[in-house]
Amino acid sequence: MSRQKKNNGPSSKDVYQERIRNELNLILRREVSDPRLTLASITKVELNQDFSMAKVYWDTFDASARGDVKKAFEGVDGRFRTLLAKNVKFRHTPALTFIYDSQYEDEMKITKLLNEEQDR
Repeated sequence: MSRQKKNNGPSSKDVYQERIRNELNLILRREVSDPRLTLASITKVELNQDFSMAKVYWDTFDASARGDVKKAFEGVDGRFRTLLAKNVKFRHTPALTFIYDSQYEDEMKITKLLNEEQDR
């Protein structure tokens, strides 16, 4: 008889990713003094299989500042990893890679295309 795993909720990976996302947002608000990052927000975190690397997706409330925010994130990965390790006390803290999250813009493009198609 095989045992089936019940899916009663989020996996430990989901919980870990969410905790990292929340903590990085707190770090952005409380411990980073770079003014370019004041309008940035962490939208999603994806961990690899062994939790050693995390893709950290970010967005900004000001699209015109995206280039400046990207430059600011390029230099803070080590500092963010150190602060993350200090604040959450995981056994191993993943290496962080910051990636712009274009989901909102992509959704707007799709909506525009759908609206144009309906208008025909």
